[in-house]
Amino acid sequence: MKRKLYLPIIAIIAAIGISACSGTLALDLPDIAEPDSVENQAVPQETEPVNEPPAPLPADVSGLAALQDAYISIYDKVIPSVVSIQVTKTVTGSGFELPFDFDFDFEAPEEDEPFEYQESAAGSGFVWDKEGHIVTNNHVIEGGDVIRVNFADGRSVLAELVGADADSDLAVLKIEMPEDELTPITLTDSTKVKVGQIAVAIGNPFQLASSMTTGIISGVGRSLPIGASDNTGLFYTIPDVIQTDAAINPGNSGGVLVDINGNLIGVTTAIESPVRANSGVGYVIPSIIVNKIIPILIEDGEYEQPWIGISGLDMNPEFAELMGLDKAQKGALVIDVTPNSPADEAGLIGSSVEAQVDGQDVTVGGDVIIAADNNPIDDFEDLVAFLARYTIVGQEINLLVIRDDEQVEVPLTLAARRSRDTDTDIPEPEEVSDGAWLGISGIPVTAEIAAAMDLGSDLEGVLISTVTAGSPADEANLRGSYKPVEIGGVEILVGGDIITAVDGEDVADMDALADAIADKAPGDEITLTYLRDGESASANVTLGEKP
Repeated sequence: MKRKLYLPIIAIIAAIGISACSGTLALDLPDIAEPDSVENQAVPQETEPVNEPPAPLPADVSGLAALQDAYISIYDKVIPSVVSIQVTKTVTGSGFELPFDFDFDFEAPEEDEPFEYQESAAGSGFVWDKEGHIVTNNHVIEGGDVIRVNFADGRSVLAELVGADADSDLAVLKIEMPEDELTPITLTDSTKVKVGQIAVAIGNPFQLASSMTTGIISGVGRSLPIGASDNTGLFYTIPDVIQTDAAINPGNSGGVLVDINGNLIGVTTAIESPVRANSGVGYVIPSIIVNKIIPILIEDGEYEQPWIGISGLDMNPEFAELMGLDKAQKGALVIDVTPNSPADEAGLIGSSVEAQVDGQDVTVGGDVIIAADNNPIDDFEDLVAFLARYTIVGQEINLLVIRDDEQVEVPLTLAARRSRDTDTDIPEPEEVSDGAWLGISGIPVTAEIAAAMDLGSDLEGVLISTVTAGSPADEANLRGSYKPVEIGGVEILVGGDIITAVDGEDVADMDALADAIADKAPGDEITLTYLRDGESASANVTLGEKP
């Protein structure tokens, strides 16, 4: 007897066949009664409903709900104070290369012909007061021609620059807006912040306005290098910086990091990442520094960094033993005192005893600063943080120092950190960037520099300013400059090796040094002749490829 397959069964077979990738499908069909009589047709039967066991109750989420509500409350409180900032800059370039051929009439600039174009940048900021002052990072607005401030509710207004300080990376803008439409941020005391404390960042990452991320305080008392702002070869840092793992990305700069009460811990400023995106290490300028500098920028338009005029190192057991002190002695060891500086006028004493620690030449024996205005100084960073937190130019402070095994009080009046005079003849450090990589920056030796290093006034060569870590110069143990001196009212670093020849050929300046290695390739070896502490020496250097 032939059997007839009804559509539902055919559909099942088809579905099985479609889902199969390959191979033969064997389907064992049961006998199917022929639907030739009513008796043989199935009659639906009424069945009792099956009582399914109740679904398990969800876990207690009251704690999560409370945390969620807390985050929402923080955002609702803070977001009226946070703004996004758009900056337009006019940039001058030279040379012009089209990415592809144009078929229409277009007159491109000649090669190396200067031309101008507009460049846009974006960052974050926050409302400081009811007068319309907006705080952000200096690097967000630096060089900006047009600055626009945008609020989370859609309001947008042009802003003017009131003041900025590159060394603290802070800036103040001014907008015109009714007082009742402005919500200033509330500050907390950043010195009370603890590692592990919950932190919330709000800003404008990747121009995604009013974005919020959360995390914890990962560290305190960090230093954030900001480069040589005065081109003297001296590299300054922002001290007392707070580290967080709350996601901070490009565009967050100038935004806020707040605590669980929505109060400002500090200004989100930088990230440490090889890819310019969040890697869990973000840096925040603490509120105690912000609260000191911003009112001065509003009042004066600029801020002078307080300056002592010393270079130094952290005390350690090796230094203490060399100086006949208790191995547990802490403090900031004074290495050099800048001539005519506040430290020099106050009579601080630098180090003069040469020794070796861990195979390195060091100088010890100077004053050890252990307190400043009764604030303990355990290391050099404590001294820098004290100046940043509590002092201004012209203020008198009292330093407690250890000198010849005795504690001595030294009163000192702070001066403004010096900057380079643009009219000075002292050259600025340059890097050898052409050809194979050496890994130094340097300046030509002038008669003044030679005199400062007790060398002949007719000496010619290149004074090494800095040596890049891991570079060919570093591997050859070349030494950069470390000792601050004042020449013509300008403070520079000296004391490094002076390169006088490459492969026996004299070099008088950076151009000559660059020419000497311009035709070299990575892997080539050169012989450098140099002066160190007045003594001639040489080193074989295998050039590399700049990373």
